[in-house]
Amino acid sequence: MAQLILLLDGEATTLELTSDETMLGRDPKCTLEIKSGMVSRRHARVLKQDGEYIVEDMGSGNGTYVNGNKLVGPKAIKHGDRIKLGPVLLRFENPSGASVSPLTGSARPANSRTPSAGAGNPSGTATTFTVELNDDDESSLMTGKASGFGKLDVKPEAKLKGVLEISRALAGTSDLDSLLPKILDTLFHIFPHADRGCILLRDDTQSKMIPRAMKHRRAGDDETVKLSRTILSKVLEEKSGILSSDATNDSRFEASESIANLTIRSMMCVPMLSLSGEPMGVINIDTQNPFNQFREEDLDLLMAVAGQAAMSYEQAKLLVTAIEKQKQDKEMDIAMGVQRSLLPTALPAADGWEFFASYDTAQAVGGDYYDAFFVEDGKKVCLAFGDVAGKGVPASLVMSRIATVVTNVMTFVGDVREAIHRINHQMCTRAVEGRFVTFVLCVIDLTSGEMTIAIAGHMPIMIRKTDGTIVEFGEEAIGVPLGVMEDFPYDVLTRTIEPGETCVIYTDGVSEAMNPENELYGVDRLRELMKASTGGHADALGKVILGDVRKFANGRPQNDDITIMVFGRR
Repeated sequence: MAQLILLLDGEATTLELTSDETMLGRDPKCTLEIKSGMVSRRHARVLKQDGEYIVEDMGSGNGTYVNGNKLVGPKAIKHGDRIKLGPVLLRFENPSGASVSPLTGSARPANSRTPSAGAGNPSGTATTFTVELNDDDESSLMTGKASGFGKLDVKPEAKLKGVLEISRALAGTSDLDSLLPKILDTLFHIFPHADRGCILLRDDTQSKMIPRAMKHRRAGDDETVKLSRTILSKVLEEKSGILSSDATNDSRFEASESIANLTIRSMMCVPMLSLSGEPMGVINIDTQNPFNQFREEDLDLLMAVAGQAAMSYEQAKLLVTAIEKQKQDKEMDIAMGVQRSLLPTALPAADGWEFFASYDTAQAVGGDYYDAFFVEDGKKVCLAFGDVAGKGVPASLVMSRIATVVTNVMTFVGDVREAIHRINHQMCTRAVEGRFVTFVLCVIDLTSGEMTIAIAGHMPIMIRKTDGTIVEFGEEAIGVPLGVMEDFPYDVLTRTIEPGETCVIYTDGVSEAMNPENELYGVDRLRELMKASTGGHADALGKVILGDVRKFANGRPQNDDITIMVFGRR
């Protein structure tokens, strides 16, 4: 039988809806007389039509609301809906069409539940439970309060026992879903007269508390756990616990269906405070046993246990994070190995020539690239050198692509102009926005010493001549980076490398290296260092440059990949 439950003056009045029309108002002639000056004489009515119940406002002064929404016309109501006539609250009950208005989904809770899928759930769907938040008309709902870990002089033995018990129960647990039910199981052991309990945790993405675990003392008990919004707000704002003893007989709970309708005799709600002192969640337990009400020392004990539970939960989260970090580190080590395999294991060895290269990433993987290999049956050497915009994993993925493209193109194309055109074409195809590549393509005739180059947005090659002067070759022919403009007409330059000359190609990780005073290494410093060099071996000059960059940085971590290539003709 459908019915309305009126919550007024701390009492619950039940009216069975036996007629097709039920009039609600202050007039004694109404089906349900409501003695409140805030209710109109004929405030609203409930109609039964084709087995459905409809509520309609009758032009009242203070309005009629269903679940907090003001009526603007007739509205169908369902089991569990809250109806307000001004400040007076009623609840509609219709067990034959039972449904609830949950904070999350609805399901019949077992002894202890968390909303997760896994073992024991063949369908693989998430098991949820119902926790309702209800609005209270009164703002003062507590008979006792406790903050922090409670008063140290209140039942210290019980506190120590409770803290040890919760610590032992949660020790070594890294499964966050199983940890929360363990907290409730331990609390039910510490408070043997508790009937129901639930834990809500803050969801930072939604900036609200989400129910994560619930427990009933009796198996098969399917009653919804309901929380007062006023109590929850005070717990979170004041970071203190709240106790209500014998709530159903407390006049301060006037019109509070969340208490009166569930005959809660006593309840406690406490915050779970993080290490920073901010609420990360709340624990709520209640009892319906009128002979075993919670007292202030129980609230104090629950605060202490909740504090330890919060720390255990945070430690478990840190442990999970550490495990994930270890897994990511292992994966990055693998990625670093894969990227290193894309670089040449050995540089070309040719009579009268020297080649040196060094590659230091700012992170585990980077976006710099170089390669050196023989072409045209060993008569020439191809040098490829590039710098992907950005660093880290995204840049390394583009780096792996440019390495593959260069190898494929140079295997079949000998002309530098055509090769740079094809490489750019492939990099423009399926290009990732913002991930361009500055690039140098160089082919050297080992017999004549003639060097042919094309530069795509990179710094020119610095050449140290035999008299110690420095020239920057290719500055007048720098085109756009690869992957920016398809079919760009790159210029190609040639120059003969004379015996005794040494060439340097570098990334901006060298010129833009910084010291603790935020000063840049700069191209001028590199130029002066090359001038001061006595010439000779390419590997010697390369090591001098790297050493000078490290010395200049003076311990400051590099913020970009540092890659250089040095080659020369003896």
